[in-house]
Amino acid sequence: MYMTKMNMGNVDIAISKRLEPFGETVFATWSRLAVEHDAINLGQGFPDFEAPEFIKEAAIKAIRDGENQYSRSAGHPKLVQAIADTFEISVDPFEEVSVTCGSTETIAAAILGLVNPGDEVIVIEPFYDSYLACLSMAGAVVKIVTLHTPTFKLNEDELRKAFTDRTKMIIVNSPHNPTGRVFNKEELTLIASLATKHDAIVLSDEVYDKLVLTGSHIPIATLPQMKNRTITLRSLGKVFSVTGWKIGWAVAPKHLTNPIRNAHQFLTFCAATPLQVAAAEALRAPESYFSEYTTAYRERRDLLVEGLRSVGFNVHTPEGTYFVLADHTPFDFEDDISFCLHLVKTCRVAGIPPSSFYANSTEGRGLVRFAFCKGLDTLNNAVERLQGLAKT
Repeated sequence: MYMTKMNMGNVDIAISKRLEPFGETVFATWSRLAVEHDAINLGQGFPDFEAPEFIKEAAIKAIRDGENQYSRSAGHPKLVQAIADTFEISVDPFEEVSVTCGSTETIAAAILGLVNPGDEVIVIEPFYDSYLACLSMAGAVVKIVTLHTPTFKLNEDELRKAFTDRTKMIIVNSPHNPTGRVFNKEELTLIASLATKHDAIVLSDEVYDKLVLTGSHIPIATLPQMKNRTITLRSLGKVFSVTGWKIGWAVAPKHLTNPIRNAHQFLTFCAATPLQVAAAEALRAPESYFSEYTTAYRERRDLLVEGLRSVGFNVHTPEGTYFVLADHTPFDFEDDISFCLHLVKTCRVAGIPPSSFYANSTEGRGLVRFAFCKGLDTLNNAVERLQGLAKT
């Protein structure tokens, strides 16, 4: 049994053990510590600057225009059409696009809708912590493949060994949080060939698809034979600096879309209607918006990477996302948690200890994750504070 009992007066309360190992999310923990120590928060990935005016005005207009009731559960017609129109391959907006309350919910809906207890699911570590929690809720058997430091390249032998005839799904995240890798065509083709060979579903988490700073992003659904077995996840928050809106979506063939929608209708039913209408307008922004967006983030990345190196970190420059994994071992701390505690208390800069993103490897103990979705002044101030590390 996965249940224990807790006595509350005369009532015995059954407590599920599925999520007991996970506790509070690492992002909540370190954001709270940042507040407690008046630290610059380079931990949790939310911008400290405003969203573009045009998207805020679009949301206000939608509210004033009466878009305030439940939308169609699978997504407002305007938004699913905009998603289909801007996707890299032809999809049916009403049969193959599903809007959710952020990609975190899409992950849960996809896993709960498609994975049965005992199914094997391959997860590439380091990983977004939601993956393992959702797989635990579904009763999946998790197989781990590690991206090893310092290059974080996909290891072909390890990936091949992870696949079996019992593999139901592989979760692929590119651009990859937290390493900043953008998987190349060779890596994606390997994943595609193994998924096809073993008749597995690919859950492709692409929420940073517009945040490619070096190289280019290849949606795995565009590779030969992959559209019919790929669920592509994307979201609005990262691209338009509205992480609090929680608008995400899945693009998938109908036979995979239907299970996602079955789970979604009982998780949240629908995302916020006026924000969906605003999202539809945002996705149709001119190409100049997206090029300026990536240029600005490239400047932020370079500032932080150069600053971290000047302090003494070993840093592999991220190709995408707005995260940097830095090697803190030159500072001679026991592990990532003790190092991050020192940072937040002494330097008053908050990072994330990435060991929570690993299940098999201990490589996360020597690393720290920083987010550079911050203003240039914030990043400069953080680097200045980090100079204190050289004196400890």
